Amino acid sequence: MPKIIGENLAAHRVETRRRVLVAFGDLLTERGYDAVRLADVATRAGIGRTAIYNHFADKEAILLAFAMDETQQYVDAIRGALGEAEGPVQKLRTYVRMHVALSREMHMGLGPQLYSVLSRDALLHMREHVIVVEDLLRRVLSDGMDEGAFVVDDLRATTALVLACLQGRQVTHGEGPERDSAVAVTERFVLRAVGVRGA
Repeated sequence: MPKIIGENLAAHRVETRRRVLVAFGDLLTERGYDAVRLADVATRAGIGRTAIYNHFADKEAILLAFAMDETQQYVDAIRGALGEAEGPVQKLRTYVRMHVALSREMHMGLGPQLYSVLSRDALLHMREHVIVVEDLLRRVLSDGMDEGAFVVDDLRATTALVLACLQGRQVTHGEGPERDSAVAVTERFVLRAVGVRGA
């Protein structure tokens, strides 16, 4: 009989799931999606090769669970930081900085890399995660508009444009002063784009 991780079966399932998602994320970073095999995920997670199927039907299912988990961590971190920021301009600054920082730590923006390998249903699920991220920014912009701090002609288009701006490699990659400078330039650009004077 397989060894139970944790105090009971429920704890075992939670811990096994966590291990699988961590292992999948590590392998995704190291090899890319196409090169990740379920057997490798199971080995890295320290579970049996067939035991992984008790938790996930296939690699797509792991990817979707991984994306959901990363999105939730992202949203929780951004919401926490926004809760401490005062006023719409500071909230938008915070959003930009947090998004860039978290993009370096997480696998945000995986969708475009996976369009050719995922099923239509999986892509629709991935889109749901993107919508959660978009909604967070849209609320920041909308609240700023309501308070008269931002001038935005088209909220939907502006949200998409700001997110596209934040996905740039020159912002999310690099080290030290070069990266800090890119983040500062991006922050000023975003603030000016929504009509913040003196940004």
